[in-house]
Amino acid sequence: MHVKELELVHYRNLPYLKLDNFADLHLFIGENAQGKTNILESLYLLALGKSHRTRSHKELIQWEQPFAKISSRIVQQDYIQRLEVQFNAKGKKVIKNGIEQKRMSDYIGTLTAVMFAPEDLAIVKGSPQVRRRFLDMELGQISPSYVYDLTQYNKVIIQRNSLLKELAFKGKTETTLLDVLDQQMAELAVRLWKKRYLFVDKLASWAEEIHYLITQGKEQLEIVYQPSFLLKAEEPSSWYDKVMAELNRVRAHEVRKGSTSFGPHRDDLCLFSNGTNLHHYGSQGQQRTAALSLKLAELELIHEQTGSYPILLLDDVLSELDDLRRTHLLEAIRGKVQTFVTSTSTEGIDRETLAHAQIYQVVQGKVSLFSS
Repeated sequence: MHVKELELVHYRNLPYLKLDNFADLHLFIGENAQGKTNILESLYLLALGKSHRTRSHKELIQWEQPFAKISSRIVQQDYIQRLEVQFNAKGKKVIKNGIEQKRMSDYIGTLTAVMFAPEDLAIVKGSPQVRRRFLDMELGQISPSYVYDLTQYNKVIIQRNSLLKELAFKGKTETTLLDVLDQQMAELAVRLWKKRYLFVDKLASWAEEIHYLITQGKEQLEIVYQPSFLLKAEEPSSWYDKVMAELNRVRAHEVRKGSTSFGPHRDDLCLFSNGTNLHHYGSQGQQRTAALSLKLAELELIHEQTGSYPILLLDDVLSELDDLRRTHLLEAIRGKVQTFVTSTSTEGIDRETLAHAQIYQVVQGKVSLFSS
């Protein structure tokens, strides 16, 4: 996977930018709030169809402009693909090889990307919602069917919650529609759970090995998927019946509450180091190491599943890592992963890395080749 060209039009504070002939390593240098992160965000958005920083399309459009556009040429296994994302006040369009894609599941996965930013510590110490989003975003890149099933599942949950509230408010006893939604929810939930279990198992295998190396054998990482409904991983054929039985058991409670009490939308991912729950008791250093291990594991897992490494986006993280973690990160990616890095300066980056990097200066939305 290799990005050959990136073009931005009216994107955030970047009125126009075109970069081509991309090498393996690109470094964007500049003070804060100059536009460095916007460049990495645009690449992430090209890959996943959404920003990692905002859900509002309007924030992506330059002030007083009617639209924004991101376009790129990528090469995957000697085949060139053209990707484009357009934004206006009404929404967005995702375009692949000149054809608008109506379903995100037909778009995501063409370009794969792994983003590592300081806020990724929240994967370890943040809320379950953050970890679910992490699972959904990364799993979606290697499984288009997962994106489709998740979209359908979320729609069913919205419909189901709305119906539960209506039944409670109006005191209705007719539940034919709820029966149908229960069946749909159970079918989709089982599909999602199967994919999540398999993904977490493979991710854990990679992450635990990487974590062991980073900590020089001092810490053993364990990653545990915790569904909101007790399931035996070795018995997936019975999951649907068990989910339907549970939905029937808690129906009266859910009607009173007006919401769905369990399902993939309420699951969590737990990380332990030498048996210690890192979310509750891990030191900042342990949490950083676990987050770094997860990101490096993503690279290897995507490569294992797709045959190509994703692009890697490092947003102001090198200065956040100590020498050991920084060295391990750079050694892990050198020569095999196309990498885009932002930093306020070149300090703390080793000479060998700088010697192989294309370096740009970013000042108030203008990008130029860096001269030391």
